[in-house]
Amino acid sequence: MSSVLRPSIPDDTGEHAQQAGKYRPISTHLAIAPPVSVVIPAMNEAENLPYVFKTLPAWIHEVVLVDGNSTDNTVEVARELWPDVKVVPQHGKGKGDALITGFEACTGDIIVMVDADGSADGHEIVSYVSALVSGADFAKGSRFANGGGTDDMTPVRKLGNRALCAVVNRKFGARYTDLCYGYNAFWRHCLDEIDLDCTGFEVETLMNIRVVKAGLKVQEIPSHEYLRIHGASNLRAVRDGLRVLRVILKERSNRRALRRRSHSPVLTAGRGEAS
Repeated sequence: MSSVLRPSIPDDTGEHAQQAGKYRPISTHLAIAPPVSVVIPAMNEAENLPYVFKTLPAWIHEVVLVDGNSTDNTVEVARELWPDVKVVPQHGKGKGDALITGFEACTGDIIVMVDADGSADGHEIVSYVSALVSGADFAKGSRFANGGGTDDMTPVRKLGNRALCAVVNRKFGARYTDLCYGYNAFWRHCLDEIDLDCTGFEVETLMNIRVVKAGLKVQEIPSHEYLRIHGASNLRAVRDGLRVLRVILKERSNRRALRRRSHSPVLTAGRGEAS
């Protein structure tokens, strides 16, 4: 898959005009060819969607809203705000399940994950996409990288995130500054290499671990997390922290098992001896 940087300078003549038609301007100095899909998992977020959608850039290819059986008018509000929105019903439960459902529905080469509670600023998407077209496989949002920040993290959650992040960095050779954050973007082909298989909030941690295990190039993007605008979060610090820890331990165990198998003797068929 190729990605090309081009200055978004209008040219109405000949070959340059035809070439320019292939690129989508995303700033005054950058245009891209790859289409960008934005996935928004939502359940009863009708009051928050106006704040989310108004920050989404007009140049994105599609918005995929995964509706988790909302009992309010989430779907109707989304269609009013973004008439071409692709609404996908979620048949399972949990954020991980919603994201996997949304990823399967995407048609873009680049996929961006955005929460529906108003905590993420869609204007930052340009930074994620710029990192990807410049060579990264996975653009990982970080509230603790220089330039990032958060208005919505208690001291307990901050301590837990820091401790879990340190464990992942130590055990998997990563250099993350943030672990449990859901604002990320990646090339579609990454899905084949990370093979997501969890349903809950721990999905972000699983993605962060598996991109490292797959040897993908990761670039952290400074991001600011704002307070949820309306409603209450389903996140529970202790419960979900333990789920994240279980994912880390499981992935570590899988890594050890793979290492043992890779170093075990391989028998040559028909000869009964190690190769």
